[in-house]
Amino acid sequence: MMDTKQQTMTPIPKRTAEAEEYMKERVGLGKSFDLGVRKLNLLKKEVQVYYVNGLCDPLFIINIIEELVDTNETEYRTASKAFEVVHNRILHQSVKIIETMDELVDEVLSGLIVILVDGTDKGLVVDVRSYPGRQPQEPDTEKVIRGSRDGFVENIIVNTALTRRRIRDERLRFEIFRVGERSKTDIAVGYIEGVADPGIVDEILRRLKSIKIDGLTMSDKTVEEFLVNQGYNPYPLVRYTERADVAANHILEGHVLIYVDTSPSVIIAPTTIFHHVQHAEEYRQSPAVGTFIRWMRFIAIFASLYLLPFWFLFVLEKHMLPDMLKFIGPSKTTHIPIVLQLFIADAGMEFLRMAAIHTPTALTTAMGLIAAILIGEIAVNVGLFVPEVILYVAIATIGSFATPSLELSVANKMIRLVLLILVAVFRAPGLIIGTTVYILYLVSIRALHTPYLWPFIPFNPGAFKHILFRTTVPGSKLRPRIVHPQDRYRRP
Repeated sequence: MMDTKQQTMTPIPKRTAEAEEYMKERVGLGKSFDLGVRKLNLLKKEVQVYYVNGLCDPLFIINIIEELVDTNETEYRTASKAFEVVHNRILHQSVKIIETMDELVDEVLSGLIVILVDGTDKGLVVDVRSYPGRQPQEPDTEKVIRGSRDGFVENIIVNTALTRRRIRDERLRFEIFRVGERSKTDIAVGYIEGVADPGIVDEILRRLKSIKIDGLTMSDKTVEEFLVNQGYNPYPLVRYTERADVAANHILEGHVLIYVDTSPSVIIAPTTIFHHVQHAEEYRQSPAVGTFIRWMRFIAIFASLYLLPFWFLFVLEKHMLPDMLKFIGPSKTTHIPIVLQLFIADAGMEFLRMAAIHTPTALTTAMGLIAAILIGEIAVNVGLFVPEVILYVAIATIGSFATPSLELSVANKMIRLVLLILVAVFRAPGLIIGTTVYILYLVSIRALHTPYLWPFIPFNPGAFKHILFRTTVPGSKLRPRIVHPQDRYRRP
């Protein structure tokens, strides 16, 4: 298949006029205002420089052209060596030779410049990319009180550089290639050779290179759907991070990172469910404080999942409560069933979350006040909700917000609604059966052949201890077994 594609590639013509005609017919040279060509006469040969405005650094291009023009005033007088002279006079660290027009088009549209010399069937590619974008800054979704404030941006070159800055290992590898028939999006796979499992690396590379699609306009999310075949499974099978320190830490553990150009998030694979409940703040504090924060987060996640089903069960089955907890349950009744109140209030919280995303920052505070004071208070006064419903739905929502992974929090909310329906229909047996099926469902999930509930199921005491307690860095001598690292010891 690859040989057939290679045979269909158009070679670079020796005459630059033919190359220019190809660019006009196929790429839109002369029609697209941002696609340009600069023509020069060097050593009695025509030289063409193709570029895309907005993706190149014009200062680099000017410096290169100035150096090329100077060749007419130097000792070089032989036109037969024009290509070699141009190649030698380009003052840039990244220069490569190409031989096909397909490569020329791909490189130019990616922000590089291509130089053609009349009479030569080769081209010179110079990397002068300068993609528009913001500077590295702390991501809003992964803030820490103490720690680095740089984060990934929408530029794949900057993102790999931020990782390389933290891991200056000669075995750190970034394999880059393009995906998308039309978008030709750059994707880089980062790992440490000799630490990451070669089988996992090869599997990820194989799946990524087999992606057949017009474009990756949704960048990393589209890549994830091809990578793990998630289907309608609501639980995240890979972890996203916008923090360079978190990404570097996972590389050192033996994970594989996937960088997608135009995305400020990096995909970490393979992962389990416990990777989605960790936060960088735990490792920016002392082990005791980090463990306390982790336990509080576990409690919040559990509350987001089970608080409403348990409270609703106790409302229906008052006899199950001990005497000291008889106060649990609504003190007054309304015309609307409790389960319907829970669903309406939960949906209202979701509406507020979506509204906050689409509301300008200056108005989000006002919107929150309106929701909390006016809507909530009036809804209770008119008898739409009982006060306890507002209380417990609010606590469950706070637990969702305390979940580090947005994907995990939404998946837990979906499961919570299913458990509420089961409790409403079957009461206590419904909650027991629903929880059992839920656990079995999580056990059945495999993310790149990795058990989703490891190290809880299958149980690994040592690894599970690291889940419950934030251990000290000197005490963490082994890399996680689940990623099958070639070198298990962190310090040789």
